[in-house]
Amino acid sequence: MLKLFYITNNPDIAAAAQSAGVDRIFVDMEYMGKEERQPNMDTVKNHHTVEDVSKLRGVLDKSELLVRVNPIHKDSKKEIDDVINAGADVIMLPMWKSAEEIKQFISFVDKRVKTLPLLETEDARLCLDEVLEIDGIDEMHIGLNDLHLNQGKKFLFELLTDGTVEEIANKIRKRNIPFGFGGVGRVSKDDLLPAENILAEHYRLNSSMVILSRSFCNTSNTTDINEIKRLFAEGVKENKEFEKMLENQSESYFEEKHKQTTDIIKQIVSEK
Repeated sequence: MLKLFYITNNPDIAAAAQSAGVDRIFVDMEYMGKEERQPNMDTVKNHHTVEDVSKLRGVLDKSELLVRVNPIHKDSKKEIDDVINAGADVIMLPMWKSAEEIKQFISFVDKRVKTLPLLETEDARLCLDEVLEIDGIDEMHIGLNDLHLNQGKKFLFELLTDGTVEEIANKIRKRNIPFGFGGVGRVSKDDLLPAENILAEHYRLNSSMVILSRSFCNTSNTTDINEIKRLFAEGVKENKEFEKMLENQSESYFEEKHKQTTDIIKQIVSEK
């Protein structure tokens, strides 16, 4: 089963997600350079804080607490120390572009929590072989949003069909490092690119983790915590049931599903 991440700094929503079986609650402290990279885009731009990490630590006893810090900067060591002291279990480093930055990150963490570099630039993709020789990388995530922008693509999931994700995934898998990519919504929804197709790609590529998208449980549409609990419980249950079906499928099933996914993505791109 894929590890499920959900981004929130709200303790009540975090508790609801944990109760439904979400494996990691994701506090997003990254803000440096994000507006410049994603201007006028309907993307989530959080500015969570160390205080949010402490608040969520107080309600989580099953789910791990993942924190995305800022890219390496002059105060990175203090920022990382602060989030570890506040209770983080895993730290994600975004927008790295060199092996040297990964070495700095691992040194700053100093084996106190798990490390999770977020590969989301062409520079990172090009130096990946060197990076994977470094000890201390516990997991890796492929960030499709910034990476597709960096490559000048129109749609983030194009990277599933042009060989980019496959190339990266094959390299990471050879080092026995758990990895994931992108986000996913709920199955049984009438989305342009259905969650079923995205989940099939995770299984085809032997991914281990995925971020639940904003649409999975859009908490900006309701403040009723009981409704939020219901949406999480139903959504996680349905997605996991679909995953159980995927576990028993043949290689030919995934080949056919990948072809279908490619056709859907080509259609989406042609209409942009």
